[in-house]
Amino acid sequence: MKLKVYFYILAILLLLVFGFTLYENLDSPSWKTLALEGLILGTLVYLVIFYRKTVRPLQTISNGMDLLREQDFSSKLREVGQYEADRVVAIFNRMMAQLKNERLQLREQNEFLDLLITASPMGVIVLNYDHQITDLNPAAVKLLDVKRADEVKGKTISEIKESVPIDLSEIPMHETRSIGLSNGTVYKCSLESFVDRGFPRPFYLIESLTEEVRRAEKKAYEKVIRMISHEVNNTTAGITSTLDTVIEGLEPLPEAEDMRQAMQICVERCYGMSRFITNFADVVKIPKAERELVDLNRLIANLTRFMEVMCTHRNIRLTFKPDENLQPVLLDTSLFDQVILNIIKNAVESIEENGEIIITTEAQPKKLVIADNGKGISKEVEKKIFNPFFSSKPQGQGIGLLFIREVLAQHDVQYSLRTYPDNWTRFIIRFD
Repeated sequence: MKLKVYFYILAILLLLVFGFTLYENLDSPSWKTLALEGLILGTLVYLVIFYRKTVRPLQTISNGMDLLREQDFSSKLREVGQYEADRVVAIFNRMMAQLKNERLQLREQNEFLDLLITASPMGVIVLNYDHQITDLNPAAVKLLDVKRADEVKGKTISEIKESVPIDLSEIPMHETRSIGLSNGTVYKCSLESFVDRGFPRPFYLIESLTEEVRRAEKKAYEKVIRMISHEVNNTTAGITSTLDTVIEGLEPLPEAEDMRQAMQICVERCYGMSRFITNFADVVKIPKAERELVDLNRLIANLTRFMEVMCTHRNIRLTFKPDENLQPVLLDTSLFDQVILNIIKNAVESIEENGEIIITTEAQPKKLVIADNGKGISKEVEKKIFNPFFSSKPQGQGIGLLFIREVLAQHDVQYSLRTYPDNWTRFIIRFD
């Protein structure tokens, strides 16, 4: 029962006593009766004053509690003219103002954090307490290669690892690992946690290290190639010049024919070594891409006619399926010609004989796919295939894919090379 109800009951009882006393002594009122009636009236007046000074301030404070319960921090309580109650009202108003400011500051910080996460090039994936994906920023959507965030929300990392390029399921809590993909990109992936309502919630951070790694790799192998090329070419030039002079001097001597042949073989080996190191040096000397709008369908159609002879000799069917709605793309024609030729050449070598190569273009999104049904690429090789000078072929130099990587990096396109569950290997280049 509320306190004001007790006051109402007390006031009603006093009024009843006042009325009964007045009724009983109405005919012959004495001074004692009048004094009692005056005391009762005085008590009623005092009770009204006491109610205004006590119950009403408590009602005001109770209204403040309702505001606090409803989280209405913008309202304030008015002073009631009672010292003790006004002190409570002042403290309450200061508390409400502080809560309002802290709530506003927290909201501003959250909005800033949301904008920062949304605009960040670093992928952020937030999980719930059951390790299901609840939120991910646009960078994470792009890195996971999904069309919409809703495709992965509500799923665990283990459930989506087969359908996305980055496998985060093996990263322990509070650890960071570098993960390389089939397109040569490298990501630094971390699993951390933050406190939400008193309990830790996990989240992933995905940061691209590709450009830093490539710059470091390129700087290292350029220096090594230049040094080796300089030393080898200078040495072979001196050796071949000396051997040519000796061969000319031995020509009049018939008995030195075997020696001349041996020296000629040495000269050819020197030229072969020079050509070998020149192939590596050419990778360092790739010219800067001069891009212009190019009809990709026409470019590929011309290249497929050029490669048909090689494919026909190995009984490989080369098919081109263009999308007629494909708009021109920005390309350096001469460099991209070499990229396509290298990809088709690798597909032919993978098939060896009796197979099929299918080249397709797509308009939405702009994409080029070169697929072959060769022997495929293992998961172990897939992660290394774009590493500088890596080759799965016994006599391979690893130059072709390195050249492709450098040219595509200049064109700012996304690409991947992997063997899919249908046993087709696809080199995919995305232009959007």
